[in-house]
Parts: sequence; structure tokens; C-alpha cells
Amino acid sequence: MGLSIDGLSSGLDTTSLINSLMAVEAVPQNLVKNKAAAVLTRISALQGLNTAVADLASKAGKLADPKGLELYSASSSSAKVTSTVSAGAKPGAVDFTVSQLAQTQVSVSKNLAVWPYTTMTVTGEGGQAITVTPLTSSLDDVVSAVNLSGAGIVASKVSVGGGEYRLQFASSMTGVAGGFTIADPDGTAGLTKVQSAQDAQIKLWAGIPGVETTLSSSTDTFADVLSGVSISVSEVSATTTRVTVARDNAQISKAASDLVGSVNGVFAQISTKTAVVVSTNAAGAPITSGGIFTGDSTIRQVNAAILSAASQPVDGKSPAEFGISLTKTGTMEFDATKFGDALAKDPAGTMAAVATIAGRVADAAKQASDPTAGLLSTKIKGQQSAAKDFTEQIADWDDRLEMRRTTLQRTYSALEVALSGMKAQSSWLSSQLAGLSGSSSS
Repeated sequence: MGLSIDGLSSGLDTTSLINSLMAVEAVPQNLVKNKAAAVLTRISALQGLNTAVADLASKAGKLADPKGLELYSASSSSAKVTSTVSAGAKPGAVDFTVSQLAQTQVSVSKNLAVWPYTTMTVTGEGGQAITVTPLTSSLDDVVSAVNLSGAGIVASKVSVGGGEYRLQFASSMTGVAGGFTIADPDGTAGLTKVQSAQDAQIKLWAGIPGVETTLSSSTDTFADVLSGVSISVSEVSATTTRVTVARDNAQISKAASDLVGSVNGVFAQISTKTAVVVSTNAAGAPITSGGIFTGDSTIRQVNAAILSAASQPVDGKSPAEFGISLTKTGTMEFDATKFGDALAKDPAGTMAAVATIAGRVADAAKQASDPTAGLLSTKIKGQQSAAKDFTEQIADWDDRLEMRRTTLQRTYSALEVALSGMKAQSSWLSSQLAGLSGSSSS
């Protein structure tokens, strides 16, 4: 603000006068600031819409893939067997029994006060040997050294009562591949294997000569016994378990419903920001104000393209025949019952129709949201350019207004100096006149 010069000679509140003049001078800049704020608001709204449309393009694109609706679920006849479906699953079934579960190797020492050797050599099932050198022979140091060695085993100090301890060594992973040996040259450590490393095993078509097949896994999970299906077991059982994979109509229906929901999500954003609001001013007169997208031809074009893609016929059939219909308000509606009936009657035709609609929606959404040439992306870039221009204008006005304030401060400062000089001269003349008047009286 600079040095205060209020009332040095004139008694005027010059700071307030300058601020008032600057408020008038700043009116054009405030108009630019208001325009800049409106552009930034529009950019934010456009970016939000663009994100929603890009997300719609991604989701619709996945359903447009011929395999996008090949959704399956697996069921098991045993509560002790679970199954997980992934990409590539196909309808089918398989019968098996569980002959053994995967387990780790566990070896235990005899009661020890200290480790009897200065080093420990651990050899894995593959023949790789690792030498572990504890800081001291104390059991705690041995446990720490083993667990930090990367030897593939976990050491623990176990209290067995009476102040005595044993060391337990367990492989860090299940399965035969996790097996190990620990060197005990003279048997002083007294190592005993209390549990052997073991793979899980299931038998397919158990008990049928010439067909029975045994599968092994280092864990209790068997991958791709059926294409795209993982089977996990948790109990040994000679009773046959059947895992069945079938088309999951509920998932397919949800996928179609989610597509319609994503389309409506875009429409909702556009509708909310296009709505015209009627309010009243302080005098009670009605005021009509449009939304940020009101009157925007680009937004109308995007909305129309997506709506057309979602509602146009498929091979001469209305999407309504598959439970996807256009409402009076210009949005889409999904009828799960009607879709389910169509899927049951003609699975291939219904899924193909959804894929076609999804493909059209994906194309329309991509044309709007493509980062390089999309309608919304191009509009955002234009608005960002305008915002940059307004920012530069505001900065120019900041410099101009600062120079204007400095000029006014100098002008009023000079005025105060001039008034001060005039007052001094007036006082001198008054004293001179007073002196002349006194001399004349004498």
C-alpha cells in the first residue's frame, strides 16, 4: 500500500480517496476475473463429464468384446471344496476325491541349552545348501540368524517346561519342494522330522481302472483342472466331489444393467448441469438462470450420440425386446425380468445384442472423450486456452493498477507538500503583518 500520507496538511483521508478511485479503476479487471472464474467452473464440469464418458467407453468396450459376456460361475457338491472362476472358463464338470493335503516339513531338536555347532548348513529339496552363522551359540541368536538367512525355513524357540527349550524348524512353503535337511554331524542337536513336506493330491475319476488320474499341487489349490477354474480343498475325503461350471445368468444380467446404469450416469451429469433454475431477486421478481451446460451444442451432440447408440434397433429388433428401453425423459431403463426371459430363450442372440449395443455406446463415448480429438477433450482444451488468456489479462491489469496507485499516491503526496508550503508562507506573512501593525501603533 506504500507510505500513509493521510492529513499531513490537508486533513483529508487520502488513503480512502485513493482506494475509492482504485475500486473504480479495477472494475474492468473484476469483469475479467468473473469471466475467468466462469471458465474455470466450466472446465471443471467438462472434465468431470469427460471422465464419466471415458469410463463409459472403457466399460462398454469390454462388453463389446465377443467374450465380454461369457460369464460363468462354479459350484461344488462339498462344503470343503471351493472354486474360483477366471477368464477362459467354459461350461463343464469334473469329479474327484481328495487323497491328501499340502503340508510343510517340521523338524524339532532335542532339549538344548545352546546350539552345539558354530554354523548350521540348511540344504533345500533342490540340493542348494546355505550356511548360517549365528552371532553366538545362544538359541535366540540361532533363531534370528536362520530367519534372516533366506534359507526357506522358519526357526522358533519352543519352551517344553522346566526351563528347557527345543528349536523347531519349519519350511516356509508347503509342498514337497519345501523339504529341507539340517546338518547334524554327530547327532548332538538330535533333530527329528515330525512332519514331512507333502503335496496336495486329488484323484480324478477315482476308482475307475485305466482312467483314474492323480494330480498334485504344492498348495491346496489346483489351477485349471477345468479351463479357467481353480479348485481349493481343505479336507481329505474319499467321497467324490463334483465341481460344476455353468453360465452365470445373474452376472450377465448385472453386466447389462451396469452398462445401462453407466449410460444414465452420463445423462444425469448432463441433465443436472443443463437444468434451468427459476428464482427471485430481492424485489421478488423472477430470475431465470441456466446451468453450466445450458445451450452448449457440443454437450447436446454428445448426449444425442450416446442416446442413439443405446436405443437404436439391433438387426431390426428394438433393444426393448432384450429389456433395454428408452424412457419418456430421455434416459435408458433396464428390465431384469425381461432380459432374463430373453436370455433363457435365446442366450446367444441376447448376448450378441448386448455386445452390439455396448460396441455402439463405446464408439460414441470414445468419439467424445478421446484425449486427442474427442469432442469434450477439444472443448476442454479451448476453455483452458481461454483461461490462460484471462490469467494473462488479470496479471497485466495487476501491473497497470499498481502503477495507477503509485501515481495517485505521488499526486496526493505532492498536494500535501504544496499545502504545507502554502501554510508556512501564510504563517510568515501573518507574522510580518502583525509586526507592521505593532510598529504603526507605536
